[in-house]
Amino acid sequence: MLPANPVHNARDVSDVLGWGADLDPKDRPGYPRERTPPRVQGPPLDELVPQPRRIVVHHSVERPGITPIFGTSAPPTGISGALRHAAFQLSENDVRHWLLLMFADRINVVEGIAGDLSTGHIPNIFAEMGWAAEWKYNRPRFLMKIAVAGAVVGVAYLFRRRSRHR
Repeated sequence: MLPANPVHNARDVSDVLGWGADLDPKDRPGYPRERTPPRVQGPPLDELVPQPRRIVVHHSVERPGITPIFGTSAPPTGISGALRHAAFQLSENDVRHWLLLMFADRINVVEGIAGDLSTGHIPNIFAEMGWAAEWKYNRPRFLMKIAVAGAVVGVAYLFRRRSRHR
């Protein structure tokens, strides 16, 4: 019987087959290899050659500068890029910083669709948003989303129609 412990529920576990078998390290299957991996020793950050900046790289106003290495695969462009630039003028503890970044993400989606349409590519919104998978694996939630979207559009239509007749 285990001693009474406020954290552990006192109960008899002697009838549980194999209970506590891995308490002794020699009985643990991975014991000889269980160790903390050694730290990778690289050059100190002050010895790194900074990556050249060929695009705008935003960083927090709380940091004195950018990190030596940064991503360049999706530079900020268009309206969403301007919103990101405005967001990074604000401190990270300012809610406007995060709201502007979230709004920039939404605008970036619209800009991406417009870019696809301008090059003649018609995006498959149904597949790209995962609706086919949701229809296959989570049909009740998918139907709920469609119903909610339909209700929102219907209410918006009624309000618009009502305001026109006044």
